[in-house]
Amino acid sequence: MKTLEKFPREIFETPDMGIVLADGCRLSARVWMPVDATEHPVPAVLEYIPYRKRDMTLPRDELMHPYFAGHGYAAVRVDMRGCGDSEGLIEDEYTEQELSDACEVIAWLAAQPWCSGAVAMMGKSWGGFNCLQTAMRRPPALKAVVTVCSTVDRFADDIHYKGGCLLGENFGWTAQMMSYASRPPDPMLAGNSWRDTWLERLEAQPFLAERWFRHQRRDDYWKHGSLCEDYGSVTAPVLSFGGWADNYMNTVSHLLEHLKVPVKGIVGPWVHQYPHTALPGPAIGFLQEALRWWDRWLKDVPNGAEDDPAYRAYMLHSAPPDANSAFRSGHWVAESSWPTDRVTRRMMPLSAGGVLGGQAGALSVPVRTPQHLGLHAGEFFPMGGNGEMPGDQATEDALSICFDSAPLEAPLDLLGAAVLRLRVSSDKPRAFVVARLCDVAPDGSAVRICHGMLNLCHRDSMEFPGDLPVGQEVDVAFALDQMGYRLSEGHRLRLALSTTYWPFVWPSAESATLTLTGGSLDLPVHMGSTGDEWAFPEAEAAPGWAHRVIRPEAYVRRVEHDIITGRRTLVMEADGGDCENLDHGWTFGDTVRERWSIDPVDPLSARLEIEWEQRLARGADWSARTEISARMTAGHEVFHLSATLRAWEGTQEVFHRDFNAEIPRDHV
Repeated sequence: MKTLEKFPREIFETPDMGIVLADGCRLSARVWMPVDATEHPVPAVLEYIPYRKRDMTLPRDELMHPYFAGHGYAAVRVDMRGCGDSEGLIEDEYTEQELSDACEVIAWLAAQPWCSGAVAMMGKSWGGFNCLQTAMRRPPALKAVVTVCSTVDRFADDIHYKGGCLLGENFGWTAQMMSYASRPPDPMLAGNSWRDTWLERLEAQPFLAERWFRHQRRDDYWKHGSLCEDYGSVTAPVLSFGGWADNYMNTVSHLLEHLKVPVKGIVGPWVHQYPHTALPGPAIGFLQEALRWWDRWLKDVPNGAEDDPAYRAYMLHSAPPDANSAFRSGHWVAESSWPTDRVTRRMMPLSAGGVLGGQAGALSVPVRTPQHLGLHAGEFFPMGGNGEMPGDQATEDALSICFDSAPLEAPLDLLGAAVLRLRVSSDKPRAFVVARLCDVAPDGSAVRICHGMLNLCHRDSMEFPGDLPVGQEVDVAFALDQMGYRLSEGHRLRLALSTTYWPFVWPSAESATLTLTGGSLDLPVHMGSTGDEWAFPEAEAAPGWAHRVIRPEAYVRRVEHDIITGRRTLVMEADGGDCENLDHGWTFGDTVRERWSIDPVDPLSARLEIEWEQRLARGADWSARTEISARMTAGHEVFHLSATLRAWEGTQEVFHRDFNAEIPRDHV
């Protein structure tokens, strides 16, 4: 990545600009803008998230926002209500209050003397979600959106109930957000009120899992903020980014297919990060692409951004499996429209003998996989290396029911979403099925191309689930995740089916046996590309943050097998170390430990234990620390959820609270 030391416009920074809302709540904004913005007003670009601009996102903020300001924008990084150095309390994700505040902030920015009156929103993950959701409300000053790693469906294509299946990350995210929200504001900014603010936040801390687990079907709670409910509500042009190594890769395609405003999509090989810093490479000039979009829609610069290809996607090439991949070979394809006529559908029957694409016919294949299948699935949203991406799938495939194609006589290019159709019967009223498409090399190693899942109780409706009729055949169909992939000659395409996927999916209460009596795989075959059809600019950024490493990062990811009990445990430890910000002396660090444990023959043995620690300090005289310990188990009828939140000022414990909930299972 190229670091720019100088920009076209000289800039200055305001570390704590107050934005006072109508109800008196003061939000804290860090703002970069050209020094002459008052004399020559500029558009504003808003990033509005709960992740603390003073410490947590500061390293990435320093790379992006001065860069935007140096190119003629006011870059405004706002801590949401109840987060970081802002006042108020946060109650949940994407609330009415959050989105109303966003609209009010946009109106406030547009009215400032240094703003031209035009505002854009940008964001990744939470920020990518809420900029789309804010755009649904059509605030008059919002002229364009850049969304990264986001979704249009909060229920079935987020961390909660993918395909109607209960994700392990549903509870994991609860513990993570409780840890994030437990930290105090910086006393340097908050003054003597910092402690009262902190204790108020701790007292009001929600146990989000309890709320999320009470909505196990796609009801109005999840429809709120889901753009798929009303694509026509968005009138601001949208530029959307996704990554094949992330689990929000579907959004770009959905936006391209359904939005009526100018919309462009870019999907690369990346994890859950901005594309100028994300692994695996190649990175691209994300900041330049964002500026090009904003120049067109906020400054009316005739740069032709609206004429760029609708969809630019990186087609991964066959490579050995690598859960820590730093670079993926491939090429960029550029489609003038999406869907594109360069993709045709190829139907491949599931045939006897585990053949994919053989002669169609009747099957009778039992599918009942052990509970620990899935330990090599990787994280829902991997953030970097450290073994977070899917590893070799050969171990998982050995436990699955697999259908393999013949060795390919020529490369096979896939772009889009495969659709799987199955005819199955079940010996239990509740079950799910997971499908993985894998690239199998001649040496037997397997790379996961994509996956998909369906809670079979949701086979007809995500909103109104119903038990499976035991022993009766049903026809089901579901789309797998979007993909862009070229399989090499001599490789085989594999479809692997399972009834378990731990810990990605929480297991059903009973081990079900599905009997597969028929099925087919509908593939999106891409034709016509030979090499790169688009070239992005080199990744650029502003200089990084000035800091001192007090204690370095350390990571562990391993699978434990208790030979006596047979129990399998995925252990993840991420010690973020501790750093001091040399600009203002704020010291911070965090550590998380997770244990995902299960007995291969007992779905009710599933257990999740998470510990989070947050550390903050200013010099030798002030420090604060919070700890979260959270646990999840389940019985046949009920989920058991618990957490403990503790906080210390220096060595004195100032807060302790226990959370407990028992939530009935609802068709999961």
